[in-house]
Amino acid sequence: MKSDFWYVYIIQATDGSLYTGITTDIQRRFNEHLSSKQGAKYFQGRTPQKIVYVEDGHDRSSASKREAEIKKLRREQKLLLIDSHRELTKK
Repeated sequence: MKSDFWYVYIIQATDGSLYTGITTDIQRRFNEHLSSKQGAKYFQGRTPQKIVYVEDGHDRSSASKREAEIKKLRREQKLLLIDSHRELTKK
């Protein structure tokens, strides 16, 4: 059964770089990136460290559009997005 719930996520690598993707299962996808067999090519020369941002409430289409929006942001803008999300989830 396919999930109708999609997530947009950002993973920080051990070199400090940020990777943005979409999935229906955050933990499974993170583990795939760690194993590198089914993970993104981005992680062939890097190691995923932690998930720093998760946005839920998407279908496949809106998740893809949001992923594209985030990927267009400059690094500083992504860091602001991550920080503001942390502040919201603390409350």
